[in-house]
Amino acid sequence: MTVAPTADVDERAVIGAGTRIWHLAQIRERATIGRDCNIGRGAYVGPGVVLGDNCKLQNHALVYEPARLGDGVFVGPAAVLTNDEYPRAVTPDGRLKTGDDWTAVGVTIGAGASIGARAVCVAPVTVGRWALVAAGAVVTTDVPDFALVVGVPARRVGWVGRAGHPLTAKGDGVWLCPETGAEYLERDGVLSPPAGPDGGPAPVR
Repeated sequence: MTVAPTADVDERAVIGAGTRIWHLAQIRERATIGRDCNIGRGAYVGPGVVLGDNCKLQNHALVYEPARLGDGVFVGPAAVLTNDEYPRAVTPDGRLKTGDDWTAVGVTIGAGASIGARAVCVAPVTVGRWALVAAGAVVTTDVPDFALVVGVPARRVGWVGRAGHPLTAKGDGVWLCPETGAEYLERDGVLSPPAGPDGGPAPVR
C-alpha cells in the first residue's frame, strides 16, 4: 500500500495490499478498499463505502456512503455518486440538519463498469456489470449489464463489451465487439456475455 503524505486516511479504514492513494484524497472511517486500487488526487470515499479489487477512482471523484463498487470499477474525474434522495441543508423548521435527520442511500456499481468524467449517479441507482456511463450523464434509473448510457437523464443508446468498445449488431440478436471479436447475445433487452470454454456463460465477477 502506498499513501501520499497529504492524503487523509482514517485509521479505521481497511485498505488492500498494493492500493495507491494519491495527494489530498480522503478515505473515511470504516471504508473498505480492495487490493491494487488507485485512488486519485482529491478523491473522496465516504464512511463505510466498499470498493472491490482493481478499482480506479480518478482525480476528484466523490463516492458517498453507503456506495458499493464491485471489482474493476472505473470512476472518472469529478464523477459523483450521491446518497441523499431529498437533499436539504435544514429541516422544515429551519434547523440545520444532522445525520439523525436523514437516511443515506447508496449507489451500487457492478464489476467492470465505468462511470465517465463528471457523470452523476443519483442514489439509489444500480449500474450493471461492464456497463458504460458516458461523460456528463446523469443516471436516475438502473442501468443494465453491458449497457451504454448517455445524456440527461441517461438513456441506453447501445451496448458495450468488456473492452469498453460499443458493440456492432450482426443480426438475430448477436452483437460483435470490434476490439476482441467476442460475440454477445441479446434476448428480451438483456445482453449475455460470450460462452466460456465449457459451453456455459463466461465468468463475470
